[in-house]
This record gives sequence, C-alpha cells and structure tokens, in this order.
Amino acid sequence: MPVRDIALVVLVCAVWALNFLLSAFALQELPPLLFTALRMALLALLLWPFLRRPEPGQWPRLLAISLGLGVCHFGLSFWALHLSGDLSSLAILMQSYVPMAALLAWALLGERIGRPVAAAIAVSFLGVLVLGFDPIVLDQPLAMLLMLGSALMLALGTVLMRGLKGQTVWSQQGWLAVTSVGPLLGLSLLFEGAPVANAAAAGIAGWGGVVYSALVSSLLGHGLYYLLLQRHPVAAVTPWLLLSPLMTVVLGVAVWGDRPGPTLWLGGAMVLGGVLAIALHARRAPR
Repeated sequence: MPVRDIALVVLVCAVWALNFLLSAFALQELPPLLFTALRMALLALLLWPFLRRPEPGQWPRLLAISLGLGVCHFGLSFWALHLSGDLSSLAILMQSYVPMAALLAWALLGERIGRPVAAAIAVSFLGVLVLGFDPIVLDQPLAMLLMLGSALMLALGTVLMRGLKGQTVWSQQGWLAVTSVGPLLGLSLLFEGAPVANAAAAGIAGWGGVVYSALVSSLLGHGLYYLLLQRHPVAAVTPWLLLSPLMTVVLGVAVWGDRPGPTLWLGGAMVLGGVLAIALHARRAPR
C-alpha cells in the first residue's frame, strides 16, 4: 500500500486501541450492558437515514448478524473488559476470532484449510491456553471466557456477512445498532438494575467513553477501514490490523498499569503469530 494508506490503517489501529482504554475507564462508571446499549442507541440515531431495506430472504441473516455482533459480541467484550484487571490479555484474546473464523468458514462454507493455515490455527489456540495461565488472567477467568465468547460471535458474524446482499456498510451498521438497543436495554434492566438511574449516575468518563466508542471508534475507525478495503484487497490490509492489539498492550502498560508476565508475553506472541501467519497466507493465495 502507498504511504498515505499505511498511515490511515495505522490511524485506524490507534483509534481502536484507544477505544479499549477509554472504554475501560467508562466501565468504571457505567455497567457494561448499559454502556453497549448507549453506544448502539447513539449509532442508531446517526445512521437511521442510511438504513436500506433488506432484499427478500435476507431478513433472517441480517438479524442474526446484527444480534450476534451488536448484542453478543459487543456486550460480552465490554462485560469482559469490566471484569478484567488488565487490557493486554483481552486485546490479544480478541484476535482469536481470526482462527475461529477460518474454522467456521471450513465447517459452514466448505472453504479449504491447507496445512500452513491449520498449523497457524493450532499455534493460536495453544497460545490462548498458555495465556490463560498468566496470574492476571487467572485472577479473573470469567473475563477470559467472556472475551473468547465475544471473539466467537465476531467470527460467526464475519462468516455470515459473506452471504449478505444489498446492504451498504452504513446500512448494515445502522441495522446492527437499531436491532441491538432493545435487547441490550432489557438485559441491562434484568442484570444491572435501573438503566435510567445508572446512566444518570455516570460522569464525564462514562459518557465520554460512549461518545468516543460510537463516533470515533465505530464511525471514523470503521469508515476508514472500509475505505481502505475499497482501495486494496482484504489480505493486504488485515496484517496491519495486528498493530491494534500491540498498541493496546502499550497503552495498558503505560496508562492502565498492566504488568504482563512471561506466560502472557509467550501466549500473546503465539496467538498473534498464528493470526499473522493466517493473514500472510491469505495474501499469497490466489484471488
């Protein structure tokens, strides 16, 4: 890619890494499901004019994608971030969606997995096991399980998107937001108490995190990302996205106070190394 587009993808990674940090601060003032609902509500208001009616027969797939990503993926990821004592392990664990998506594409779509990709998948999953023995992760094992569940929902949504037709990027994000607000508010009321009172009690960090997550991370970050995908093949862009978890680790150590141990470094290297190998293999594969 030209230098200009490399700068754009680095900016996207920085935006997403900072979203991890600011969301962690926001979740000290807002419960995670309510935080996710407020983010989706703001997105729904902004993207309402861009909604496009799905083509016949596409409603079930669109709803499955929207609920799987909007409610399950984002809800579980912010819940994990709320419980966890660090940012580094969760940012790395999220990348396990790449080998998960490769396996789901093989199981559901019949896509072939060669030996190099199978080896990379195995290394990534072994890295998850190694990372799980880090003392920080062992202190909050539920956070690790929730983030793995979030990664699985992201992988499933990624595979389902391949059969989605007749939707623009903004329409798809709009439907994701519109269909997620109600279920998220209901779950927040069930598990977290009164949403209105919880929202009213939040301060600058809480509401600032909501605004940043919706406007900057979703609209700006994903907007630039899809712009890059229009200019370049997916396989040329995706390896650069590994900068995002690396930047999150740096922010976690410098700002949040993370102190990654040897097992987290080793497991993280295995996870990200496997993801990088899958991405590089995709670049070499014929279109």
